[in-house]
Amino acid sequence: MDEEYLVVRNDEEQYSIWRADRELPAGWHPEGLRGSRQACLDHIDVIWTDMRPLSLRRRLAGADA
Repeated sequence: MDEEYLVVRNDEEQYSIWRADRELPAGWHPEGLRGSRQACLDHIDVIWTDMRPLSLRRRLAGADA
């Protein structure tokens, strides 16, 4: 049987995958997709277009103002 994974995201809007049968670590939240490891990784490739942490993006956006 194939293991199921979740796409998870932290407060810095960084993504990862986590086995669905395990409790999520502190600070990580389900993003919504559940499926095979490869399906989750493929989903992350599509949605995670800016790998900079949210705090850095905000700081840089403030420097432009």
